[in-house]
Amino acid sequence: MMKEAKQPFVFYTRLHLQELTSRKARSLKELLENIREVSGSVIYHHTHSFLQRYQSLSPEPPNDFAYWVGEVLGEQKLAEELASIDTIQFSSIRALRNKLTQTIASHIRQMERTGQGQFRVASRQEQFHFVKSISFIFPTPYLAHDLLEFVEVLKKVTINSIYFHVFEAKLRLEKSVNDFSFWIDTNLDMPALAEKLARLDPYTYNLQGLRAKIIDSINNYIKENSK
Repeated sequence: MMKEAKQPFVFYTRLHLQELTSRKARSLKELLENIREVSGSVIYHHTHSFLQRYQSLSPEPPNDFAYWVGEVLGEQKLAEELASIDTIQFSSIRALRNKLTQTIASHIRQMERTGQGQFRVASRQEQFHFVKSISFIFPTPYLAHDLLEFVEVLKKVTINSIYFHVFEAKLRLEKSVNDFSFWIDTNLDMPALAEKLARLDPYTYNLQGLRAKIIDSINNYIKENSK
């Protein structure tokens, strides 16, 4: 059960810097045009800024696009559609960007076809400012050589480390699963546990809750397989 991993898990952490871009939007069409053209770091920021700002608050963080479309432009139907996009389904920023643009473009076409909607233009004070998220990734002193060590380190590392290995590694680095699942599967040969962690929806937890859920899942697995 406590066999040594082929390669130890190296825990990384990250710091992030928010940088204001020169891009702005005052209408749906301007929002759509910019979402198509901005860098992936901008898309990432506006779909994950709630998690990064309010790491202790809980679930289902709204993305910034949905909030602005609903609160400033008054397009509640589109706001709901944007807010309902299930980020966990996407393994790349590119795929997430495509879903956002398809959703907005479809709504605009419907407005033009039916004549419904006002195509409201926001004031300069309420215009959407595009921000990008710049991450700095570096290793921590922590290594795990087996599953018990892994659990103990999970209790110690900061939530920034949890965030990096679960969110950024999968979406920004375009890995198919989070780092924890990948290591457990490929280095410990425990596919059942790896799949269980991969199936977790991290967007339904705050970061401390996510840490606790991962630890609880591993401890339950250890108990079940040590009988």
